[in-house]
Amino acid sequence: MTYVVTESCIKCKYTDCVDVCPVDCFHEGPNFLVIDPDECIDCTLCVAECPAEAIFAEDDVPEAQRQFIALNAELSRDWPVLTERKPAPADADSWKGVAEKLHLLER
Repeated sequence: MTYVVTESCIKCKYTDCVDVCPVDCFHEGPNFLVIDPDECIDCTLCVAECPAEAIFAEDDVPEAQRQFIALNAELSRDWPVLTERKPAPADADSWKGVAEKLHLLER
């Protein structure tokens, strides 16, 4: 089982999770983070660190967010690895908790 970043991360892109990841499995896009399912070791450390509550175990991803399992796998092949925490976007807090943001995902 792997962990999955879901829709809540879009436009928030807090990187607190990156600080605690022991295997550098996070990849960064323009306004979203993903987890490489081949690198994730299921340590669970990132879940508690996510201010947007966007990270779930694959088996626990809400039904409406299941497409993010494949999206994490796909985008992790294209986006660069992120190994250090970065400041969140200036407007991240205003996007926190906003639903239905998939159309805002930048590839």
